[in-house]
Amino acid sequence: MTQHTSRLGFERYLSICIYMPCMCVLNSPHPLHFHSQARRGMPQTVCPAAGTMFTPSGFNPHLDEGGPPITSASLDTLIQHLVPTTDYYPEKAYVFTFLLSARLFISPPELLARLCETCIKQQQLDQMRKFGPKILQLLTEWTETFPTDFREEKMVGLFKDIIHRIAPCDEAYWKTLSQVLQTLNQKLAAIAQGEECIVKVNASSVSSISDKLVAFKTKSPPIQKEMLSICNDPYTLAQQLTYIELEHLSHIGPEEFVQAFVQKDKLDSTQPCFSEQKKKTTNLEAYVRWFNRLCYLVATEICMPAKKKQRAQVIEFFIDVARECFNIGNFNSLMAIISGMNMSPVSRLKKTWGKAKTAKFFILEHQMDPTGNFYNYRTALRGAAHRSQTANSNREKIVIPFFSLLIKDIYFLNEGCANRLPNGHVHFAKFVELARQVGEFMTWKQMECPFETDRSILHYLHTAPIFSEDGLYLASYESESPENQVEKDRWKALR
Repeated sequence: MTQHTSRLGFERYLSICIYMPCMCVLNSPHPLHFHSQARRGMPQTVCPAAGTMFTPSGFNPHLDEGGPPITSASLDTLIQHLVPTTDYYPEKAYVFTFLLSARLFISPPELLARLCETCIKQQQLDQMRKFGPKILQLLTEWTETFPTDFREEKMVGLFKDIIHRIAPCDEAYWKTLSQVLQTLNQKLAAIAQGEECIVKVNASSVSSISDKLVAFKTKSPPIQKEMLSICNDPYTLAQQLTYIELEHLSHIGPEEFVQAFVQKDKLDSTQPCFSEQKKKTTNLEAYVRWFNRLCYLVATEICMPAKKKQRAQVIEFFIDVARECFNIGNFNSLMAIISGMNMSPVSRLKKTWGKAKTAKFFILEHQMDPTGNFYNYRTALRGAAHRSQTANSNREKIVIPFFSLLIKDIYFLNEGCANRLPNGHVHFAKFVELARQVGEFMTWKQMECPFETDRSILHYLHTAPIFSEDGLYLASYESESPENQVEKDRWKALR
C-alpha cells in the first residue's frame, strides 16, 4: 500500500482492499500471525435472505404494514411506497434504504420531481392540508441524511417549488420549511468548508513526502523533529488520532458508499444515473489518504533514528499508542499503526526488533488476525458497538471501524448480488443489507470527539515529512546494513 493513493485513484485502493488480507506487509521478525482466510461463513460474499437482514432502526422495511419484508419490486412500486399520502407514511427504515439505493436507478432530481408531481395532484384534490405535514417530514429526512443531493440547482428549485405549494396551507408549514432550508444550507456550507480543508491538508501532506533520505543522521542538532519530541504520551497521541479519524468520518456521506461501486448492471437496461464527474467519493478518498499517511508516518518515525536503542523506543511507543487506540475503540488507527510497523523497511530491522519489548504487540496481532474473516476483530467491534449503546460517558461511545474491511464487505455485497432480477425488478433485499451496513457506520460517525485537541500534535500528524517507499528502504539500510544480495543491489540502486 503506497502513499500515492491520490495518483493511483480510488479504484486502485479498492482493489488493494479486496485482494489483500489487510493493508500491511507481513515480513516482520515478529509477524502478525495472519493465515489464509477461511472462505466458509463469509457474509460479505453472499446476499443474505431478506429474513436475516436488519436496517439501522432494527427492523425490515415492508411495503404494507404487517406484511412480509420486501425482497424485490418494480422501481415504480418502490417510488409509490416512498411517497406519503393523507393516511400513509413509509417506515423510516424504508426511507433511508430507498433514498440510499434509488440513485442507482433514478437521479435525485428525477425522484424529487416525482414528489413534486404528487404535490400538484394533492393540491388539485384539495388534500394539501392533510398531505403537507407528511411530505414535510419526508423532505426533512432527505435533507438531513443526504444533504449533498441538494447541491444541484435543479434540486433546490424543486425543493422550493414544493415549499411554495405546501406553505400557503398553514403558516406553521412555512416556518418549519424555512428552518429545514436553513439547516440544509448550514450543512452544505459545512461540507464545502470540510472539502476545502481536505484540499489544504492533502497539499501539505503531499509536499511532505521525501523520495531521498534526509541527511539528518550526521547533523547535530537534528534538522527534523520526531514524534516523541512532540508527544511522548501514548494515550494523548491516541486521543489526537481519534480526533482526526472522527473529523474525516464526519464528512463522509452515505451516498459515497454507493457511488464508489457504481457500475453498469448487466440486467439493467437503463443508463447510469450519474456520470463519472458526479461520482463524488472525495471524502472516502481523503480518508484513504489519511490511513496511508499514518502507515508511512509510523514507518518513517521508526526508521529515522540513527541509534538502535532509539528505534526500539519508538517501536514500543507505537505499540502503546496502538493499544490505547484499541481501548478507545479506534480500530482504523490501530490497523494503520500495525500496518506501518509491518512494512518491509521496518520489519527487516531485526536487531532493532530484538531490542524492543513486543509482548503487548502479540495481543494486538491476535485482535486483528484475519483468520475466519477477521473473526476476532469483528467480535471486538461488536463489543465496542454494544459498549457505545449502553455507555454513559462520551468517551465510551466511540466506534471507529477498520475502514478498508468495511469497504471490502460492501464491495462483496455489491459484486455478489445483481441490482435487478431477471424480471426487471429491483433486488431490494440487497439494498436492505447495504442500508444496514452503511446505517450502522452513519450512527458511529455522528459521534463528536470528547477529547481536547492539541494543535501542535495535530499539525505534526498532518504535516511531518514522511519517506516514500524508496526513502524508507534507504533509511532502513542506513540503520541496519543489507543482509543479502537482493538488499545490497537495491541499496546500491537507491544511493
